[in-house]
Amino acid sequence: MSDALSYRPKTGEIPTSPGVYRFRDASGRVLYVGKAKNLRARLSNYFAPLSSLHERTRRMVTTATGVEWTVVGTEVEALQLEWTWINEFDPPFNVQFKDDKSYPYLAVTLADEAPRALVTRTTGIRGARYFGPYPKVWAVYETIELMLKAFPIRTCNNANYKRAMQSGKPCFAGQIGRCFGPCSGTVSVEEHRTRVDEFVSFMGSQDKKLINRLTAEMKVAAGAQDYELAAKRRDQVMALNAVLEKSAVVLRDSVDIDLFGIDEDELAAAVQLFIVRGGRIRGVRGWMVDKELDVTTGELIDSIMQTAYSADSPPPREIVVPQLPDDAEALATLLAGLANRKVRLVAAQRGEKAALLATATQNARHALMLYKTRRSSDFVARSKALEDIQEALGMAEAPLRMECYDVSHLSGTNIVASMVVFEDGLPRKDEYRRFTIPESTDDTDSIYRTLSRRLAYLVPVDDPARDDPPGGDPALAESAEQKRKKFRYRPNLLIVDGGQPQVAAAARALADAGITGIALCGIAKRLEEIWLPDSDYPVILPRNSDALFLIQRIRDEAHRFAIAHQRSRRKRDISTVLAEIPGLGPARVKVLLAHFGSVARLKEAPEEAIGDVRGIGPTLAGAIHQHLRA
Repeated sequence: MSDALSYRPKTGEIPTSPGVYRFRDASGRVLYVGKAKNLRARLSNYFAPLSSLHERTRRMVTTATGVEWTVVGTEVEALQLEWTWINEFDPPFNVQFKDDKSYPYLAVTLADEAPRALVTRTTGIRGARYFGPYPKVWAVYETIELMLKAFPIRTCNNANYKRAMQSGKPCFAGQIGRCFGPCSGTVSVEEHRTRVDEFVSFMGSQDKKLINRLTAEMKVAAGAQDYELAAKRRDQVMALNAVLEKSAVVLRDSVDIDLFGIDEDELAAAVQLFIVRGGRIRGVRGWMVDKELDVTTGELIDSIMQTAYSADSPPPREIVVPQLPDDAEALATLLAGLANRKVRLVAAQRGEKAALLATATQNARHALMLYKTRRSSDFVARSKALEDIQEALGMAEAPLRMECYDVSHLSGTNIVASMVVFEDGLPRKDEYRRFTIPESTDDTDSIYRTLSRRLAYLVPVDDPARDDPPGGDPALAESAEQKRKKFRYRPNLLIVDGGQPQVAAAARALADAGITGIALCGIAKRLEEIWLPDSDYPVILPRNSDALFLIQRIRDEAHRFAIAHQRSRRKRDISTVLAEIPGLGPARVKVLLAHFGSVARLKEAPEEAIGDVRGIGPTLAGAIHQHLRA
């Protein structure tokens, strides 16, 4: 049996966020549902050598033909989504979750005369209101402890409660201050019911209005010098705030909404739909949209709504989108006709819906990245892209080796440039190069300097001394060859990030180096147009073409690589320059960086300004000032 599973995703394609994953067989049936703090680390365990896997796990991964995952915000959200999907899909390899294990809930027995709060793993208690499930049983007890400080209600079992009410003596839990039901003698049945209603209302909505009301009552009591009541209200507020801090973002049981997370670039968009029913995620849909035209986000949302819903699949009462389109009112009317009821479109800005929308957007961002990676890895698509680039740029042959350059800086300081290499449409990361530019007037000058340094390693093709040792000295020839290994191969196409000015600077570098036979172009980000040297008009590639997609990916990779280098230099500046100064430790370095923002600004600062920083002082400021100018 081969250890290679054909559907195994690449490690870099799997996110490191918490989430829920599903294995499916050839017919699409869900075989297994699991959750993980780190999806990449967890899924890598399933793709270990088959001989090292447990027999049951080996049978599952060999039966499956695919794996998919959904990123969530927290472990609690992962638990709830896992629980929902296990109940929905009934996966055959998830039987261990159904035999002797279940998730704990916080239940309030509203059907009782004096309702009580309890921890349970069953959901069949008549008239009970459930909250959860919780990841661990201790999390339920912790929540009950906090809530009882704000709303003291009954926790003893029914037998003890009846015995205490008949005897007129509090139950044992009531005697030690652990139960606050009517049997304790401190409240009546009606007052206890009021407390229970507040308990349930807060747990169901987690609305801060109650906290605001209790805070106002605390201030009024303090103003009236009723300090005992004020202290009681203070403790209640602290307990409720603690519950809010420890609770994950969970929508109310009555909430039925659809949330659309969207991530887009100039050519494509990824959509993730979270279907929320009864306050829980009941399903997830995702699809890609190729953008034929330069549409706005609002126009994109219009087309998505028309695709997502129909008379057979009507929308819920509320739909949450990243932003409202210009015709939001008309779109809501159209959707209301499909649902035969009023439909609201909202753009969540804060609160629990905004948090869940952020999770959906995170999934969309990862889906778009995965789509780009897999599309560029397709051999047929790459071949077509290279042919289209050759034709569009008028090249004699396909650009089998392309180099792309980008410049990055921070307000004119820490200027760096990147060179990324793509061969046969795929990145060659071992041949990426970074450049540090000591000084420059602008981006065009930086492009010229970078390409001049790179082209210096290329000998013109028609140079008669191309294969001769420099000065006839074999040692010098060997040294030159070692330098040339840094840029071993000659590119077919040079790409710069920018428009006409950047392309002109690159063409000047090619001319000054005497290099011919290399094509050159630039890609301007705003309209994704391709500029050639000495051209008054850009080359416009179809927006959904593989050629534009490949050039865009090369540009984005060069930009990412330049930004990473620029950030590493800023970090290295701090660690190397400031760490050399006696008496300046990591804590003071951190304070200086927060105050000045960069080493460059610190160098320009006068000694008095450095001395004014907390914890520095005049003596150390003088040492810093002198060292940075040495």
